[in-house]
Amino acid sequence: MSEKYTTTQLRASYGVGRQMGDQLASNPFDGVDADAVAAGLIDAIKGNDSAVSPEKIDAAFAVINEEMTAKQKAQSKDLGSEGEAFLAENASKEGITVTDSGLQYEIMTEGTGDKPAATSTVKTHYHGSLINGQVFDSSVDRGTPSEFPVNGVIAGWTEALQLMGVGSKWRLFIPHNLAYGEQGAGGSIAPYSALVFEVELLEIVS
Repeated sequence: MSEKYTTTQLRASYGVGRQMGDQLASNPFDGVDADAVAAGLIDAIKGNDSAVSPEKIDAAFAVINEEMTAKQKAQSKDLGSEGEAFLAENASKEGITVTDSGLQYEIMTEGTGDKPAATSTVKTHYHGSLINGQVFDSSVDRGTPSEFPVNGVIAGWTEALQLMGVGSKWRLFIPHNLAYGEQGAGGSIAPYSALVFEVELLEIVS
C-alpha cells in the first residue's frame, strides 16, 4: 500500500489533524460528528464563511458544556458511592485500623524508628492505586524515593506519616475527603476517588 502523504508538508498537515482528533477523541461529547468537525476545520483554514453563525455555535457549546458537566457529576457520584462501599467493607477486615477521621491503615511492617512531626521532611517509597487496582503513581516503579514535607501532601498521608516510625511500611486506604476530594487530580484521579497507597517511611530528613 503506497503512502498517501509523501511530502513533509502533507505529513505535518495530517499530523496536525491527527493531534486535534486524538484530543477530541480523548474527551468527546455525545453525538460528536467527525464530518462536521472536518468541515469546520476546512472552512477555517480556507477562510470560508462559517456555515453556522457564531451565536448558534456559542449556544451549542453552552448546551454541550452543561451536558458534559452533568455527566461528569453523575460519574463522580458513582465513584464516591463505590469508594464508600469499598471502605465500609474494608473496615471490617482483620488487621485494618480506622482512625477518627476515616483513614484506614494496615501495618505491613512495624518500624521502630522515630515518628515524624507535621513540620518534618521525610523520604518515602510508595505505590498508589485506585480501588480497582489501577496504579496512578509509584516511586517504587520509578526506582527513586520521594522527599517532601509531611504537611505538604494529602491529609490522609499527613495523618498516617505521623503515626509511622521510620522503617514502617503501611497500606493506607484513604477516603476522598482525605485525598483529592471533589476536584480529583489530573486525568488519573477522578473526583470523589478513594485511594490505596503502600507507603514505606525510609527516613526523616529534617
